[in-house]
Amino acid sequence: MYVVSLKQFDGPLDLLLSLVQHAKIDIQDIFVSQITEQYLESMAGVDELDMDSASEFLAMAATLMEIKSRALLPAPPEPEEEGEESPEQALIRQLTEYKAFKELSQDMRKLEDEARDLISKLPEEYPLPPPPVELTGLTLEALSRAFLRVLARAREEESEVKERSIRREEFTVQNCMLRIQSRLRRGPVRFSELFSARPERVEVISVFLGLLELLRLNRAHAAQEDMFGEIIITAATAARDD
Repeated sequence: MYVVSLKQFDGPLDLLLSLVQHAKIDIQDIFVSQITEQYLESMAGVDELDMDSASEFLAMAATLMEIKSRALLPAPPEPEEEGEESPEQALIRQLTEYKAFKELSQDMRKLEDEARDLISKLPEEYPLPPPPVELTGLTLEALSRAFLRVLARAREEESEVKERSIRREEFTVQNCMLRIQSRLRRGPVRFSELFSARPERVEVISVFLGLLELLRLNRAHAAQEDMFGEIIITAATAARDD
């Protein structure tokens, strides 16, 4: 993450955006040109340009410029229609979505490393299922968010309980696939119901990988009616009959 050093602020650029967004720093006191000069100076000594970092900096700098230009211009009239989003509200929403997407990407990279370590320690070899997977009203990002929520709950449980007896053979990917299929024979199941009440991380990761493998093999089907609604898992034959 690129770090900026200003009279009013010293730290990561995304933190500066967050502080501006929540009005803890006056955007009129921030000189975007100074930030740009610092960035160009830091890039002068770099042999190879990191396009990801450069594009991220440009996106954030452009957002700061837009916020500042709106702060310096007269306030626009209030929206006439009730519930209509103002330009400022739209900008804040875009910032929030951008930050959430960044955090999700970072979490997914960590989870890939954890899953790789987990599978390498298991006697069975189940490669991570390749995309695409056909999902009804559901994106892989929404499925990942649901997974991260369960994983966060597992981490909280592990921080509260220091010693717990875990039988590793219970949570192989193969066993989790069999458990999911057995449960689906009784009918559709919510994604959150695939996990125990107080899951360990090894359970969460193994169950999720097992579900992805079943989706890849077309033995299960995932659907979501509303954007933030429950994800429903059904047996593939039942999904085709609907």
